[in-house]
Amino acid sequence: MKLRKITVTVLGCWLLSGCVGTPDGTSTPLGQLVVAAPQVADERYQLEVAKLNEVLSHGAEELDSEAIGQLLYRRGSLYDALGLNVLARIDFNRALDYQPRLADAYNYLGIQYTQIGQYEYAYEALDAALELEPEHPYAYLNRGVAAYYDARFDLASADLQRYFELDPSDPYRSIWRFLIDVEVDLEAATEQLAEARLEHVGDKWAWGIVDLYLGAMSEQEFLQSYATQSMTSDETLAERMCEVYFYLGKYKQLQGEWNTAAVYFRLALTTNVHMFLEHRYAGIEMDWSQQQALAAAQR
Repeated sequence: MKLRKITVTVLGCWLLSGCVGTPDGTSTPLGQLVVAAPQVADERYQLEVAKLNEVLSHGAEELDSEAIGQLLYRRGSLYDALGLNVLARIDFNRALDYQPRLADAYNYLGIQYTQIGQYEYAYEALDAALELEPEHPYAYLNRGVAAYYDARFDLASADLQRYFELDPSDPYRSIWRFLIDVEVDLEAATEQLAEARLEHVGDKWAWGIVDLYLGAMSEQEFLQSYATQSMTSDETLAERMCEVYFYLGKYKQLQGEWNTAAVYFRLALTTNVHMFLEHRYAGIEMDWSQQQALAAAQR
């Protein structure tokens, strides 16, 4: 993609013909959306869960504690992928009873506790993950996101900066650093995002989200020409659109278009891509957007 001239202000949505009106009086090209069928629960995961159930029910007496912990952790990760969060949390906690040094189990628990708003438990779990594995690839991201939803933006910014520095060429790291830092200083966050974009003129599709946020691409152009671009052979339409819906929702929040944002987050939830960060937190974002829309209507 040829890099367009990037400005350092987040521009509003172009009011284009064919846009769809929303209850908050704004317009958005929702009519341009690609609507993905919900992701179907993977049969392989379900079959593996059945096999693990059999082993844990009838063969556990032949296994040592480390093996049982690993099996419980694996089943918990499958439950998580299938959207069975309560069962997943039970297995992750049980896995840690048998094998207390499973950093990945703590990382999963941190995500799960963030999803249900139990932030102190989330911090405790993610701190444990980083204590066991200081270079854990995702714990800084997940602890930063927990702090973000807990409105502890300074802590969130520090963790996302650390996460960004591990791989500055990853557009998602720039996006999340921006979404957190914009809560403190819009101008500085936007300049930082523009600098990251200029340094990485790559073909990763998510840089298009950055261009959208920076005003180098209109919402209509993003939806019509970019949202489904460069899909890989192992990527489903539901997975791609889960991301598209979520980051469009965040874009609309930045513009104060809360009702439209809530629609996008609801669409992200309908994809059923439970493993994606964007699906995990779309419910929190949808509720927040609806609260803000209600507050705006009452003013």
